[in-house]
Amino acid sequence: MSASEDRSADRRAGPDRPRQEAAEDAGKLDRGDGVGLAWRRRAGRGPGVVFLGGFNSDMTGSKAEDLSAFCAGRGQAFLRFDYSGHGTSGGRFVDGTIGRWAADAAAVLDALTEGPQILVGSSMGGWISLLLARQRPERVAGFIGIAAAPDFTTRIEAALPPEIRAVMERDGVWHRPSAYGDPYPITRALLQDGRDHLLLQAPLPIAAPVRLLQGQQDPDVPWETALHIAAAIEGPDVQVTLIKDGDHRLSRPQDLALLRRTLAALLGEDGA
Repeated sequence: MSASEDRSADRRAGPDRPRQEAAEDAGKLDRGDGVGLAWRRRAGRGPGVVFLGGFNSDMTGSKAEDLSAFCAGRGQAFLRFDYSGHGTSGGRFVDGTIGRWAADAAAVLDALTEGPQILVGSSMGGWISLLLARQRPERVAGFIGIAAAPDFTTRIEAALPPEIRAVMERDGVWHRPSAYGDPYPITRALLQDGRDHLLLQAPLPIAAPVRLLQGQQDPDVPWETALHIAAAIEGPDVQVTLIKDGDHRLSRPQDLALLRRTLAALLGEDGA
């Protein structure tokens, strides 16, 4: 955290909320098969905040860093981690599936947090968060989806041309071009496993407050997805915020400010 961020955190904390002084702890959690899941955790009051990153991303992105500073300023417990095959966690990316990464998230949630948590899921992290909310409703105090992408594997699969399908059948993997860097692998196992974890074909009984932030210029997740998620959730408190000029990452200063305000409201506080 820079000196200017330190001062900003002090201002946000206010006179009755001293800035959290302790640095983030860090470590690796053995998920039971020798694969270590990298994590960073900041102690504080509850409900804790857990950040779940996106597909082929890691826990050092701008949204995770901003939330860490935000929670530090309020003395709020905060946890972030890398799925297997991501960031500094062990394992191979090509061995990952939605079910495997959801199990990683559940292991981290169970081992490193106590009590209800507010889950903040970016892109694929939104899918993982919704799976956790369905599996462990008592552990979820709220959910913020940032371009949440449940069932995204169905869109990938539907868009595959015949020649790419043939490559997938032959090799079990296709390296998909990316606007954010090098091509990344899409495996046959990922698509097959994705079919077993689809969420939007049935009602989602989530009683906790849900906030969905979605850019309307998102090239990866159609903005209507947020409306489909909202329609599927049976809980009474669901709000969708559409950002007309927002992209998929939603990492601009104004996007991060919106995320902070959204989280502050769920924590029962004003402003960010």
